[in-house]
Formats: sequence, C-alpha cells, structure tokens
Amino acid sequence: MGSKWGDWGKWELPPKGGHMETPGVYLQTMNMTQINERLKTNDLIIVPVGSTECHGAAQPIGEDTFLVTRMAEQVAAKMGCTIAMPIWYGSHPYNHLGMPGTVVVPEDAFLANLRAVIAGLWNMGFRKQIFLNGHGQEEVIPLALHQWAKTYQVPSVLVSLHWETVIHDHLRTKEYGGPFETQFSHADEAEASYSLALFPEFCDMKLAVDNKPAGFIPKGHVDGGGEVYHRPIKGHEHIGLSGSEVNVYPEGVIGSPTLARADKAYAGINELLDYLCKLITDIMTAFPAGKLPPADKVTQRDPKEIEALLKGPLNGGKHIYTVAYPP
Repeated sequence: MGSKWGDWGKWELPPKGGHMETPGVYLQTMNMTQINERLKTNDLIIVPVGSTECHGAAQPIGEDTFLVTRMAEQVAAKMGCTIAMPIWYGSHPYNHLGMPGTVVVPEDAFLANLRAVIAGLWNMGFRKQIFLNGHGQEEVIPLALHQWAKTYQVPSVLVSLHWETVIHDHLRTKEYGGPFETQFSHADEAEASYSLALFPEFCDMKLAVDNKPAGFIPKGHVDGGGEVYHRPIKGHEHIGLSGSEVNVYPEGVIGSPTLARADKAYAGINELLDYLCKLITDIMTAFPAGKLPPADKVTQRDPKEIEALLKGPLNGGKHIYTVAYPP
C-alpha cells in the first residue's frame, strides 16, 4: 500500500549497502557514451548535498551526506534518473562553528561551488536538477539556484528539496502524532533512527551519549532542525537564543540518540521516497527528456542565443560559459 503520493512499490530498508561504485547509478562512474544515452531517456539528475560534521560518539561525521545519498540511490534505481556524487562539505549555521569533526565552508565558497556544479551539469545536458539537502543549510542552497538563474537566464528546472520538510509530520514527538520521545534536532533520536534505517553499518549506538537540549528563552518560539513544528522562528533564524555546540553540547548531539530505532523511521522514509518519485514523474511528464520550460516564458535572452546554448558546443551551438564565467 502506497503513501499519499502514490504506490511506488516496496522500498528496501535498511538497504544492503551503498551504490557509489555501482556502474550506471552515479554520474561519475559513467563514460560520455553512457551519459549521452541516458540523456536521451532521462535528463534529470539528483545532487545530494550534505556535510562533514560531528554527530557524536556513535554516528559518522558523514551522516548528513549518507542520509541523502541512500535516499537518492533507491529513487534513481526506480525512476531511471542519475545521481551526482554528493557535496561532502557544507555551509553551517553559527552555532556549529568550532566543533571538532565539523568542516565549515564559508557561504561565498559554498555558493560558488553549487553554481559551478549547476553550470557544469547544465552544459553536459542535465538541465533538470534536484538538490536533495541533508544538512542545516536549507536557507543557503536556494540562493545558489537563484544566483545562477539570474546570471544565465536560460531554461532549466532547478529544485532545492530539504528532506525533513517533506515529512515533518513523521519527525514529530508522540505528543504531536509522531513516533519519537524527543524533539527533532541534531544527531538526536530522530536523526539517528533515520541513520539506522539507511546505513546501520556506519553507526555504533552502544557508544551513544545523550544530553538535555536547552535554550535561553521559554520554549515555543524557536523551531529545531527541519522546521518540524512550524514555529515562528526557524531553527537558523536567530543568534543568541541558545548556546553554541562547542560550548554547551560537547557530546556532539542535541538530544537522545540512545532512544533511536530504525523502525521509527520506516514510515517517514517510505513517504519521502514516494514523494521523490512523484516529483520526478511530474517534472518528466511536464518536460520529457530534451524538453524544458518554454524559453519565451522564462527568459528574455535573444532566441538565437538561447537556441545556440541549448544545442551545446559539440552540436553546432555554444557552451554555457560563453554567457558568464565564473558561474
């Protein structure tokens, strides 16, 4: 029985492993002959965007990245689309600064990297791109998409999707109809449960250590990660209403990962993967392989220039960098 997004069949939870070295799944494992054949039938690519950061004593520092790669792998296998190797190093909110295990990329560098990825994939022929975000940088990724679009003004489909936002109901506590004892935050009961459901081989939960989250003002104003409760102030829209991780959460977690269980995440993952299939199906139905939003509706660039860019540099046209460089 499917979710509200349709019946897309059974998902493998936990997966038997990852597919970064499986031929034909990730873009970087393919040669140009294979890529050009893929583009004829499916020119949509998923770009997982994660981070490298401390997730406590029991969970891997690549947790945010593995969450979205394991999600993307199952969806790509079902939908016939491609995955790009992930963005391993991310932007971080102020409260993450200085925590050992966390690699903080400045926003200007992070944005420039994403714009460069968009340009390179577009020039290759992947002009429909879904950036599947697994980390607390949901306020940054859309900016890269809009910066790129303002610079190039060419037909494309670019989507920033933060996985927690899609299934916020499944991330809530029992008090609010969810499966968890504690509020969703960072490397906590919920995130650890999703990790156990997707990559248990990287988690050693006998090492897990809990702590008690606390802020400086009464509860109800500030949301946690993923904006699960839709409170007035999003988790990253403040400075000073709670402490910095390195000062007040030396355990590297915010909450109770010892309460994590894989089965608490299954319903949410099933709904999320079903939604991704629905999204990809609707995009590809509106714009089959080789088709894009009509140029005269999305740009005022000269039609001849658009035609040349859409043809590409090896088919009698021009490459994307004739418009601007760097991206």
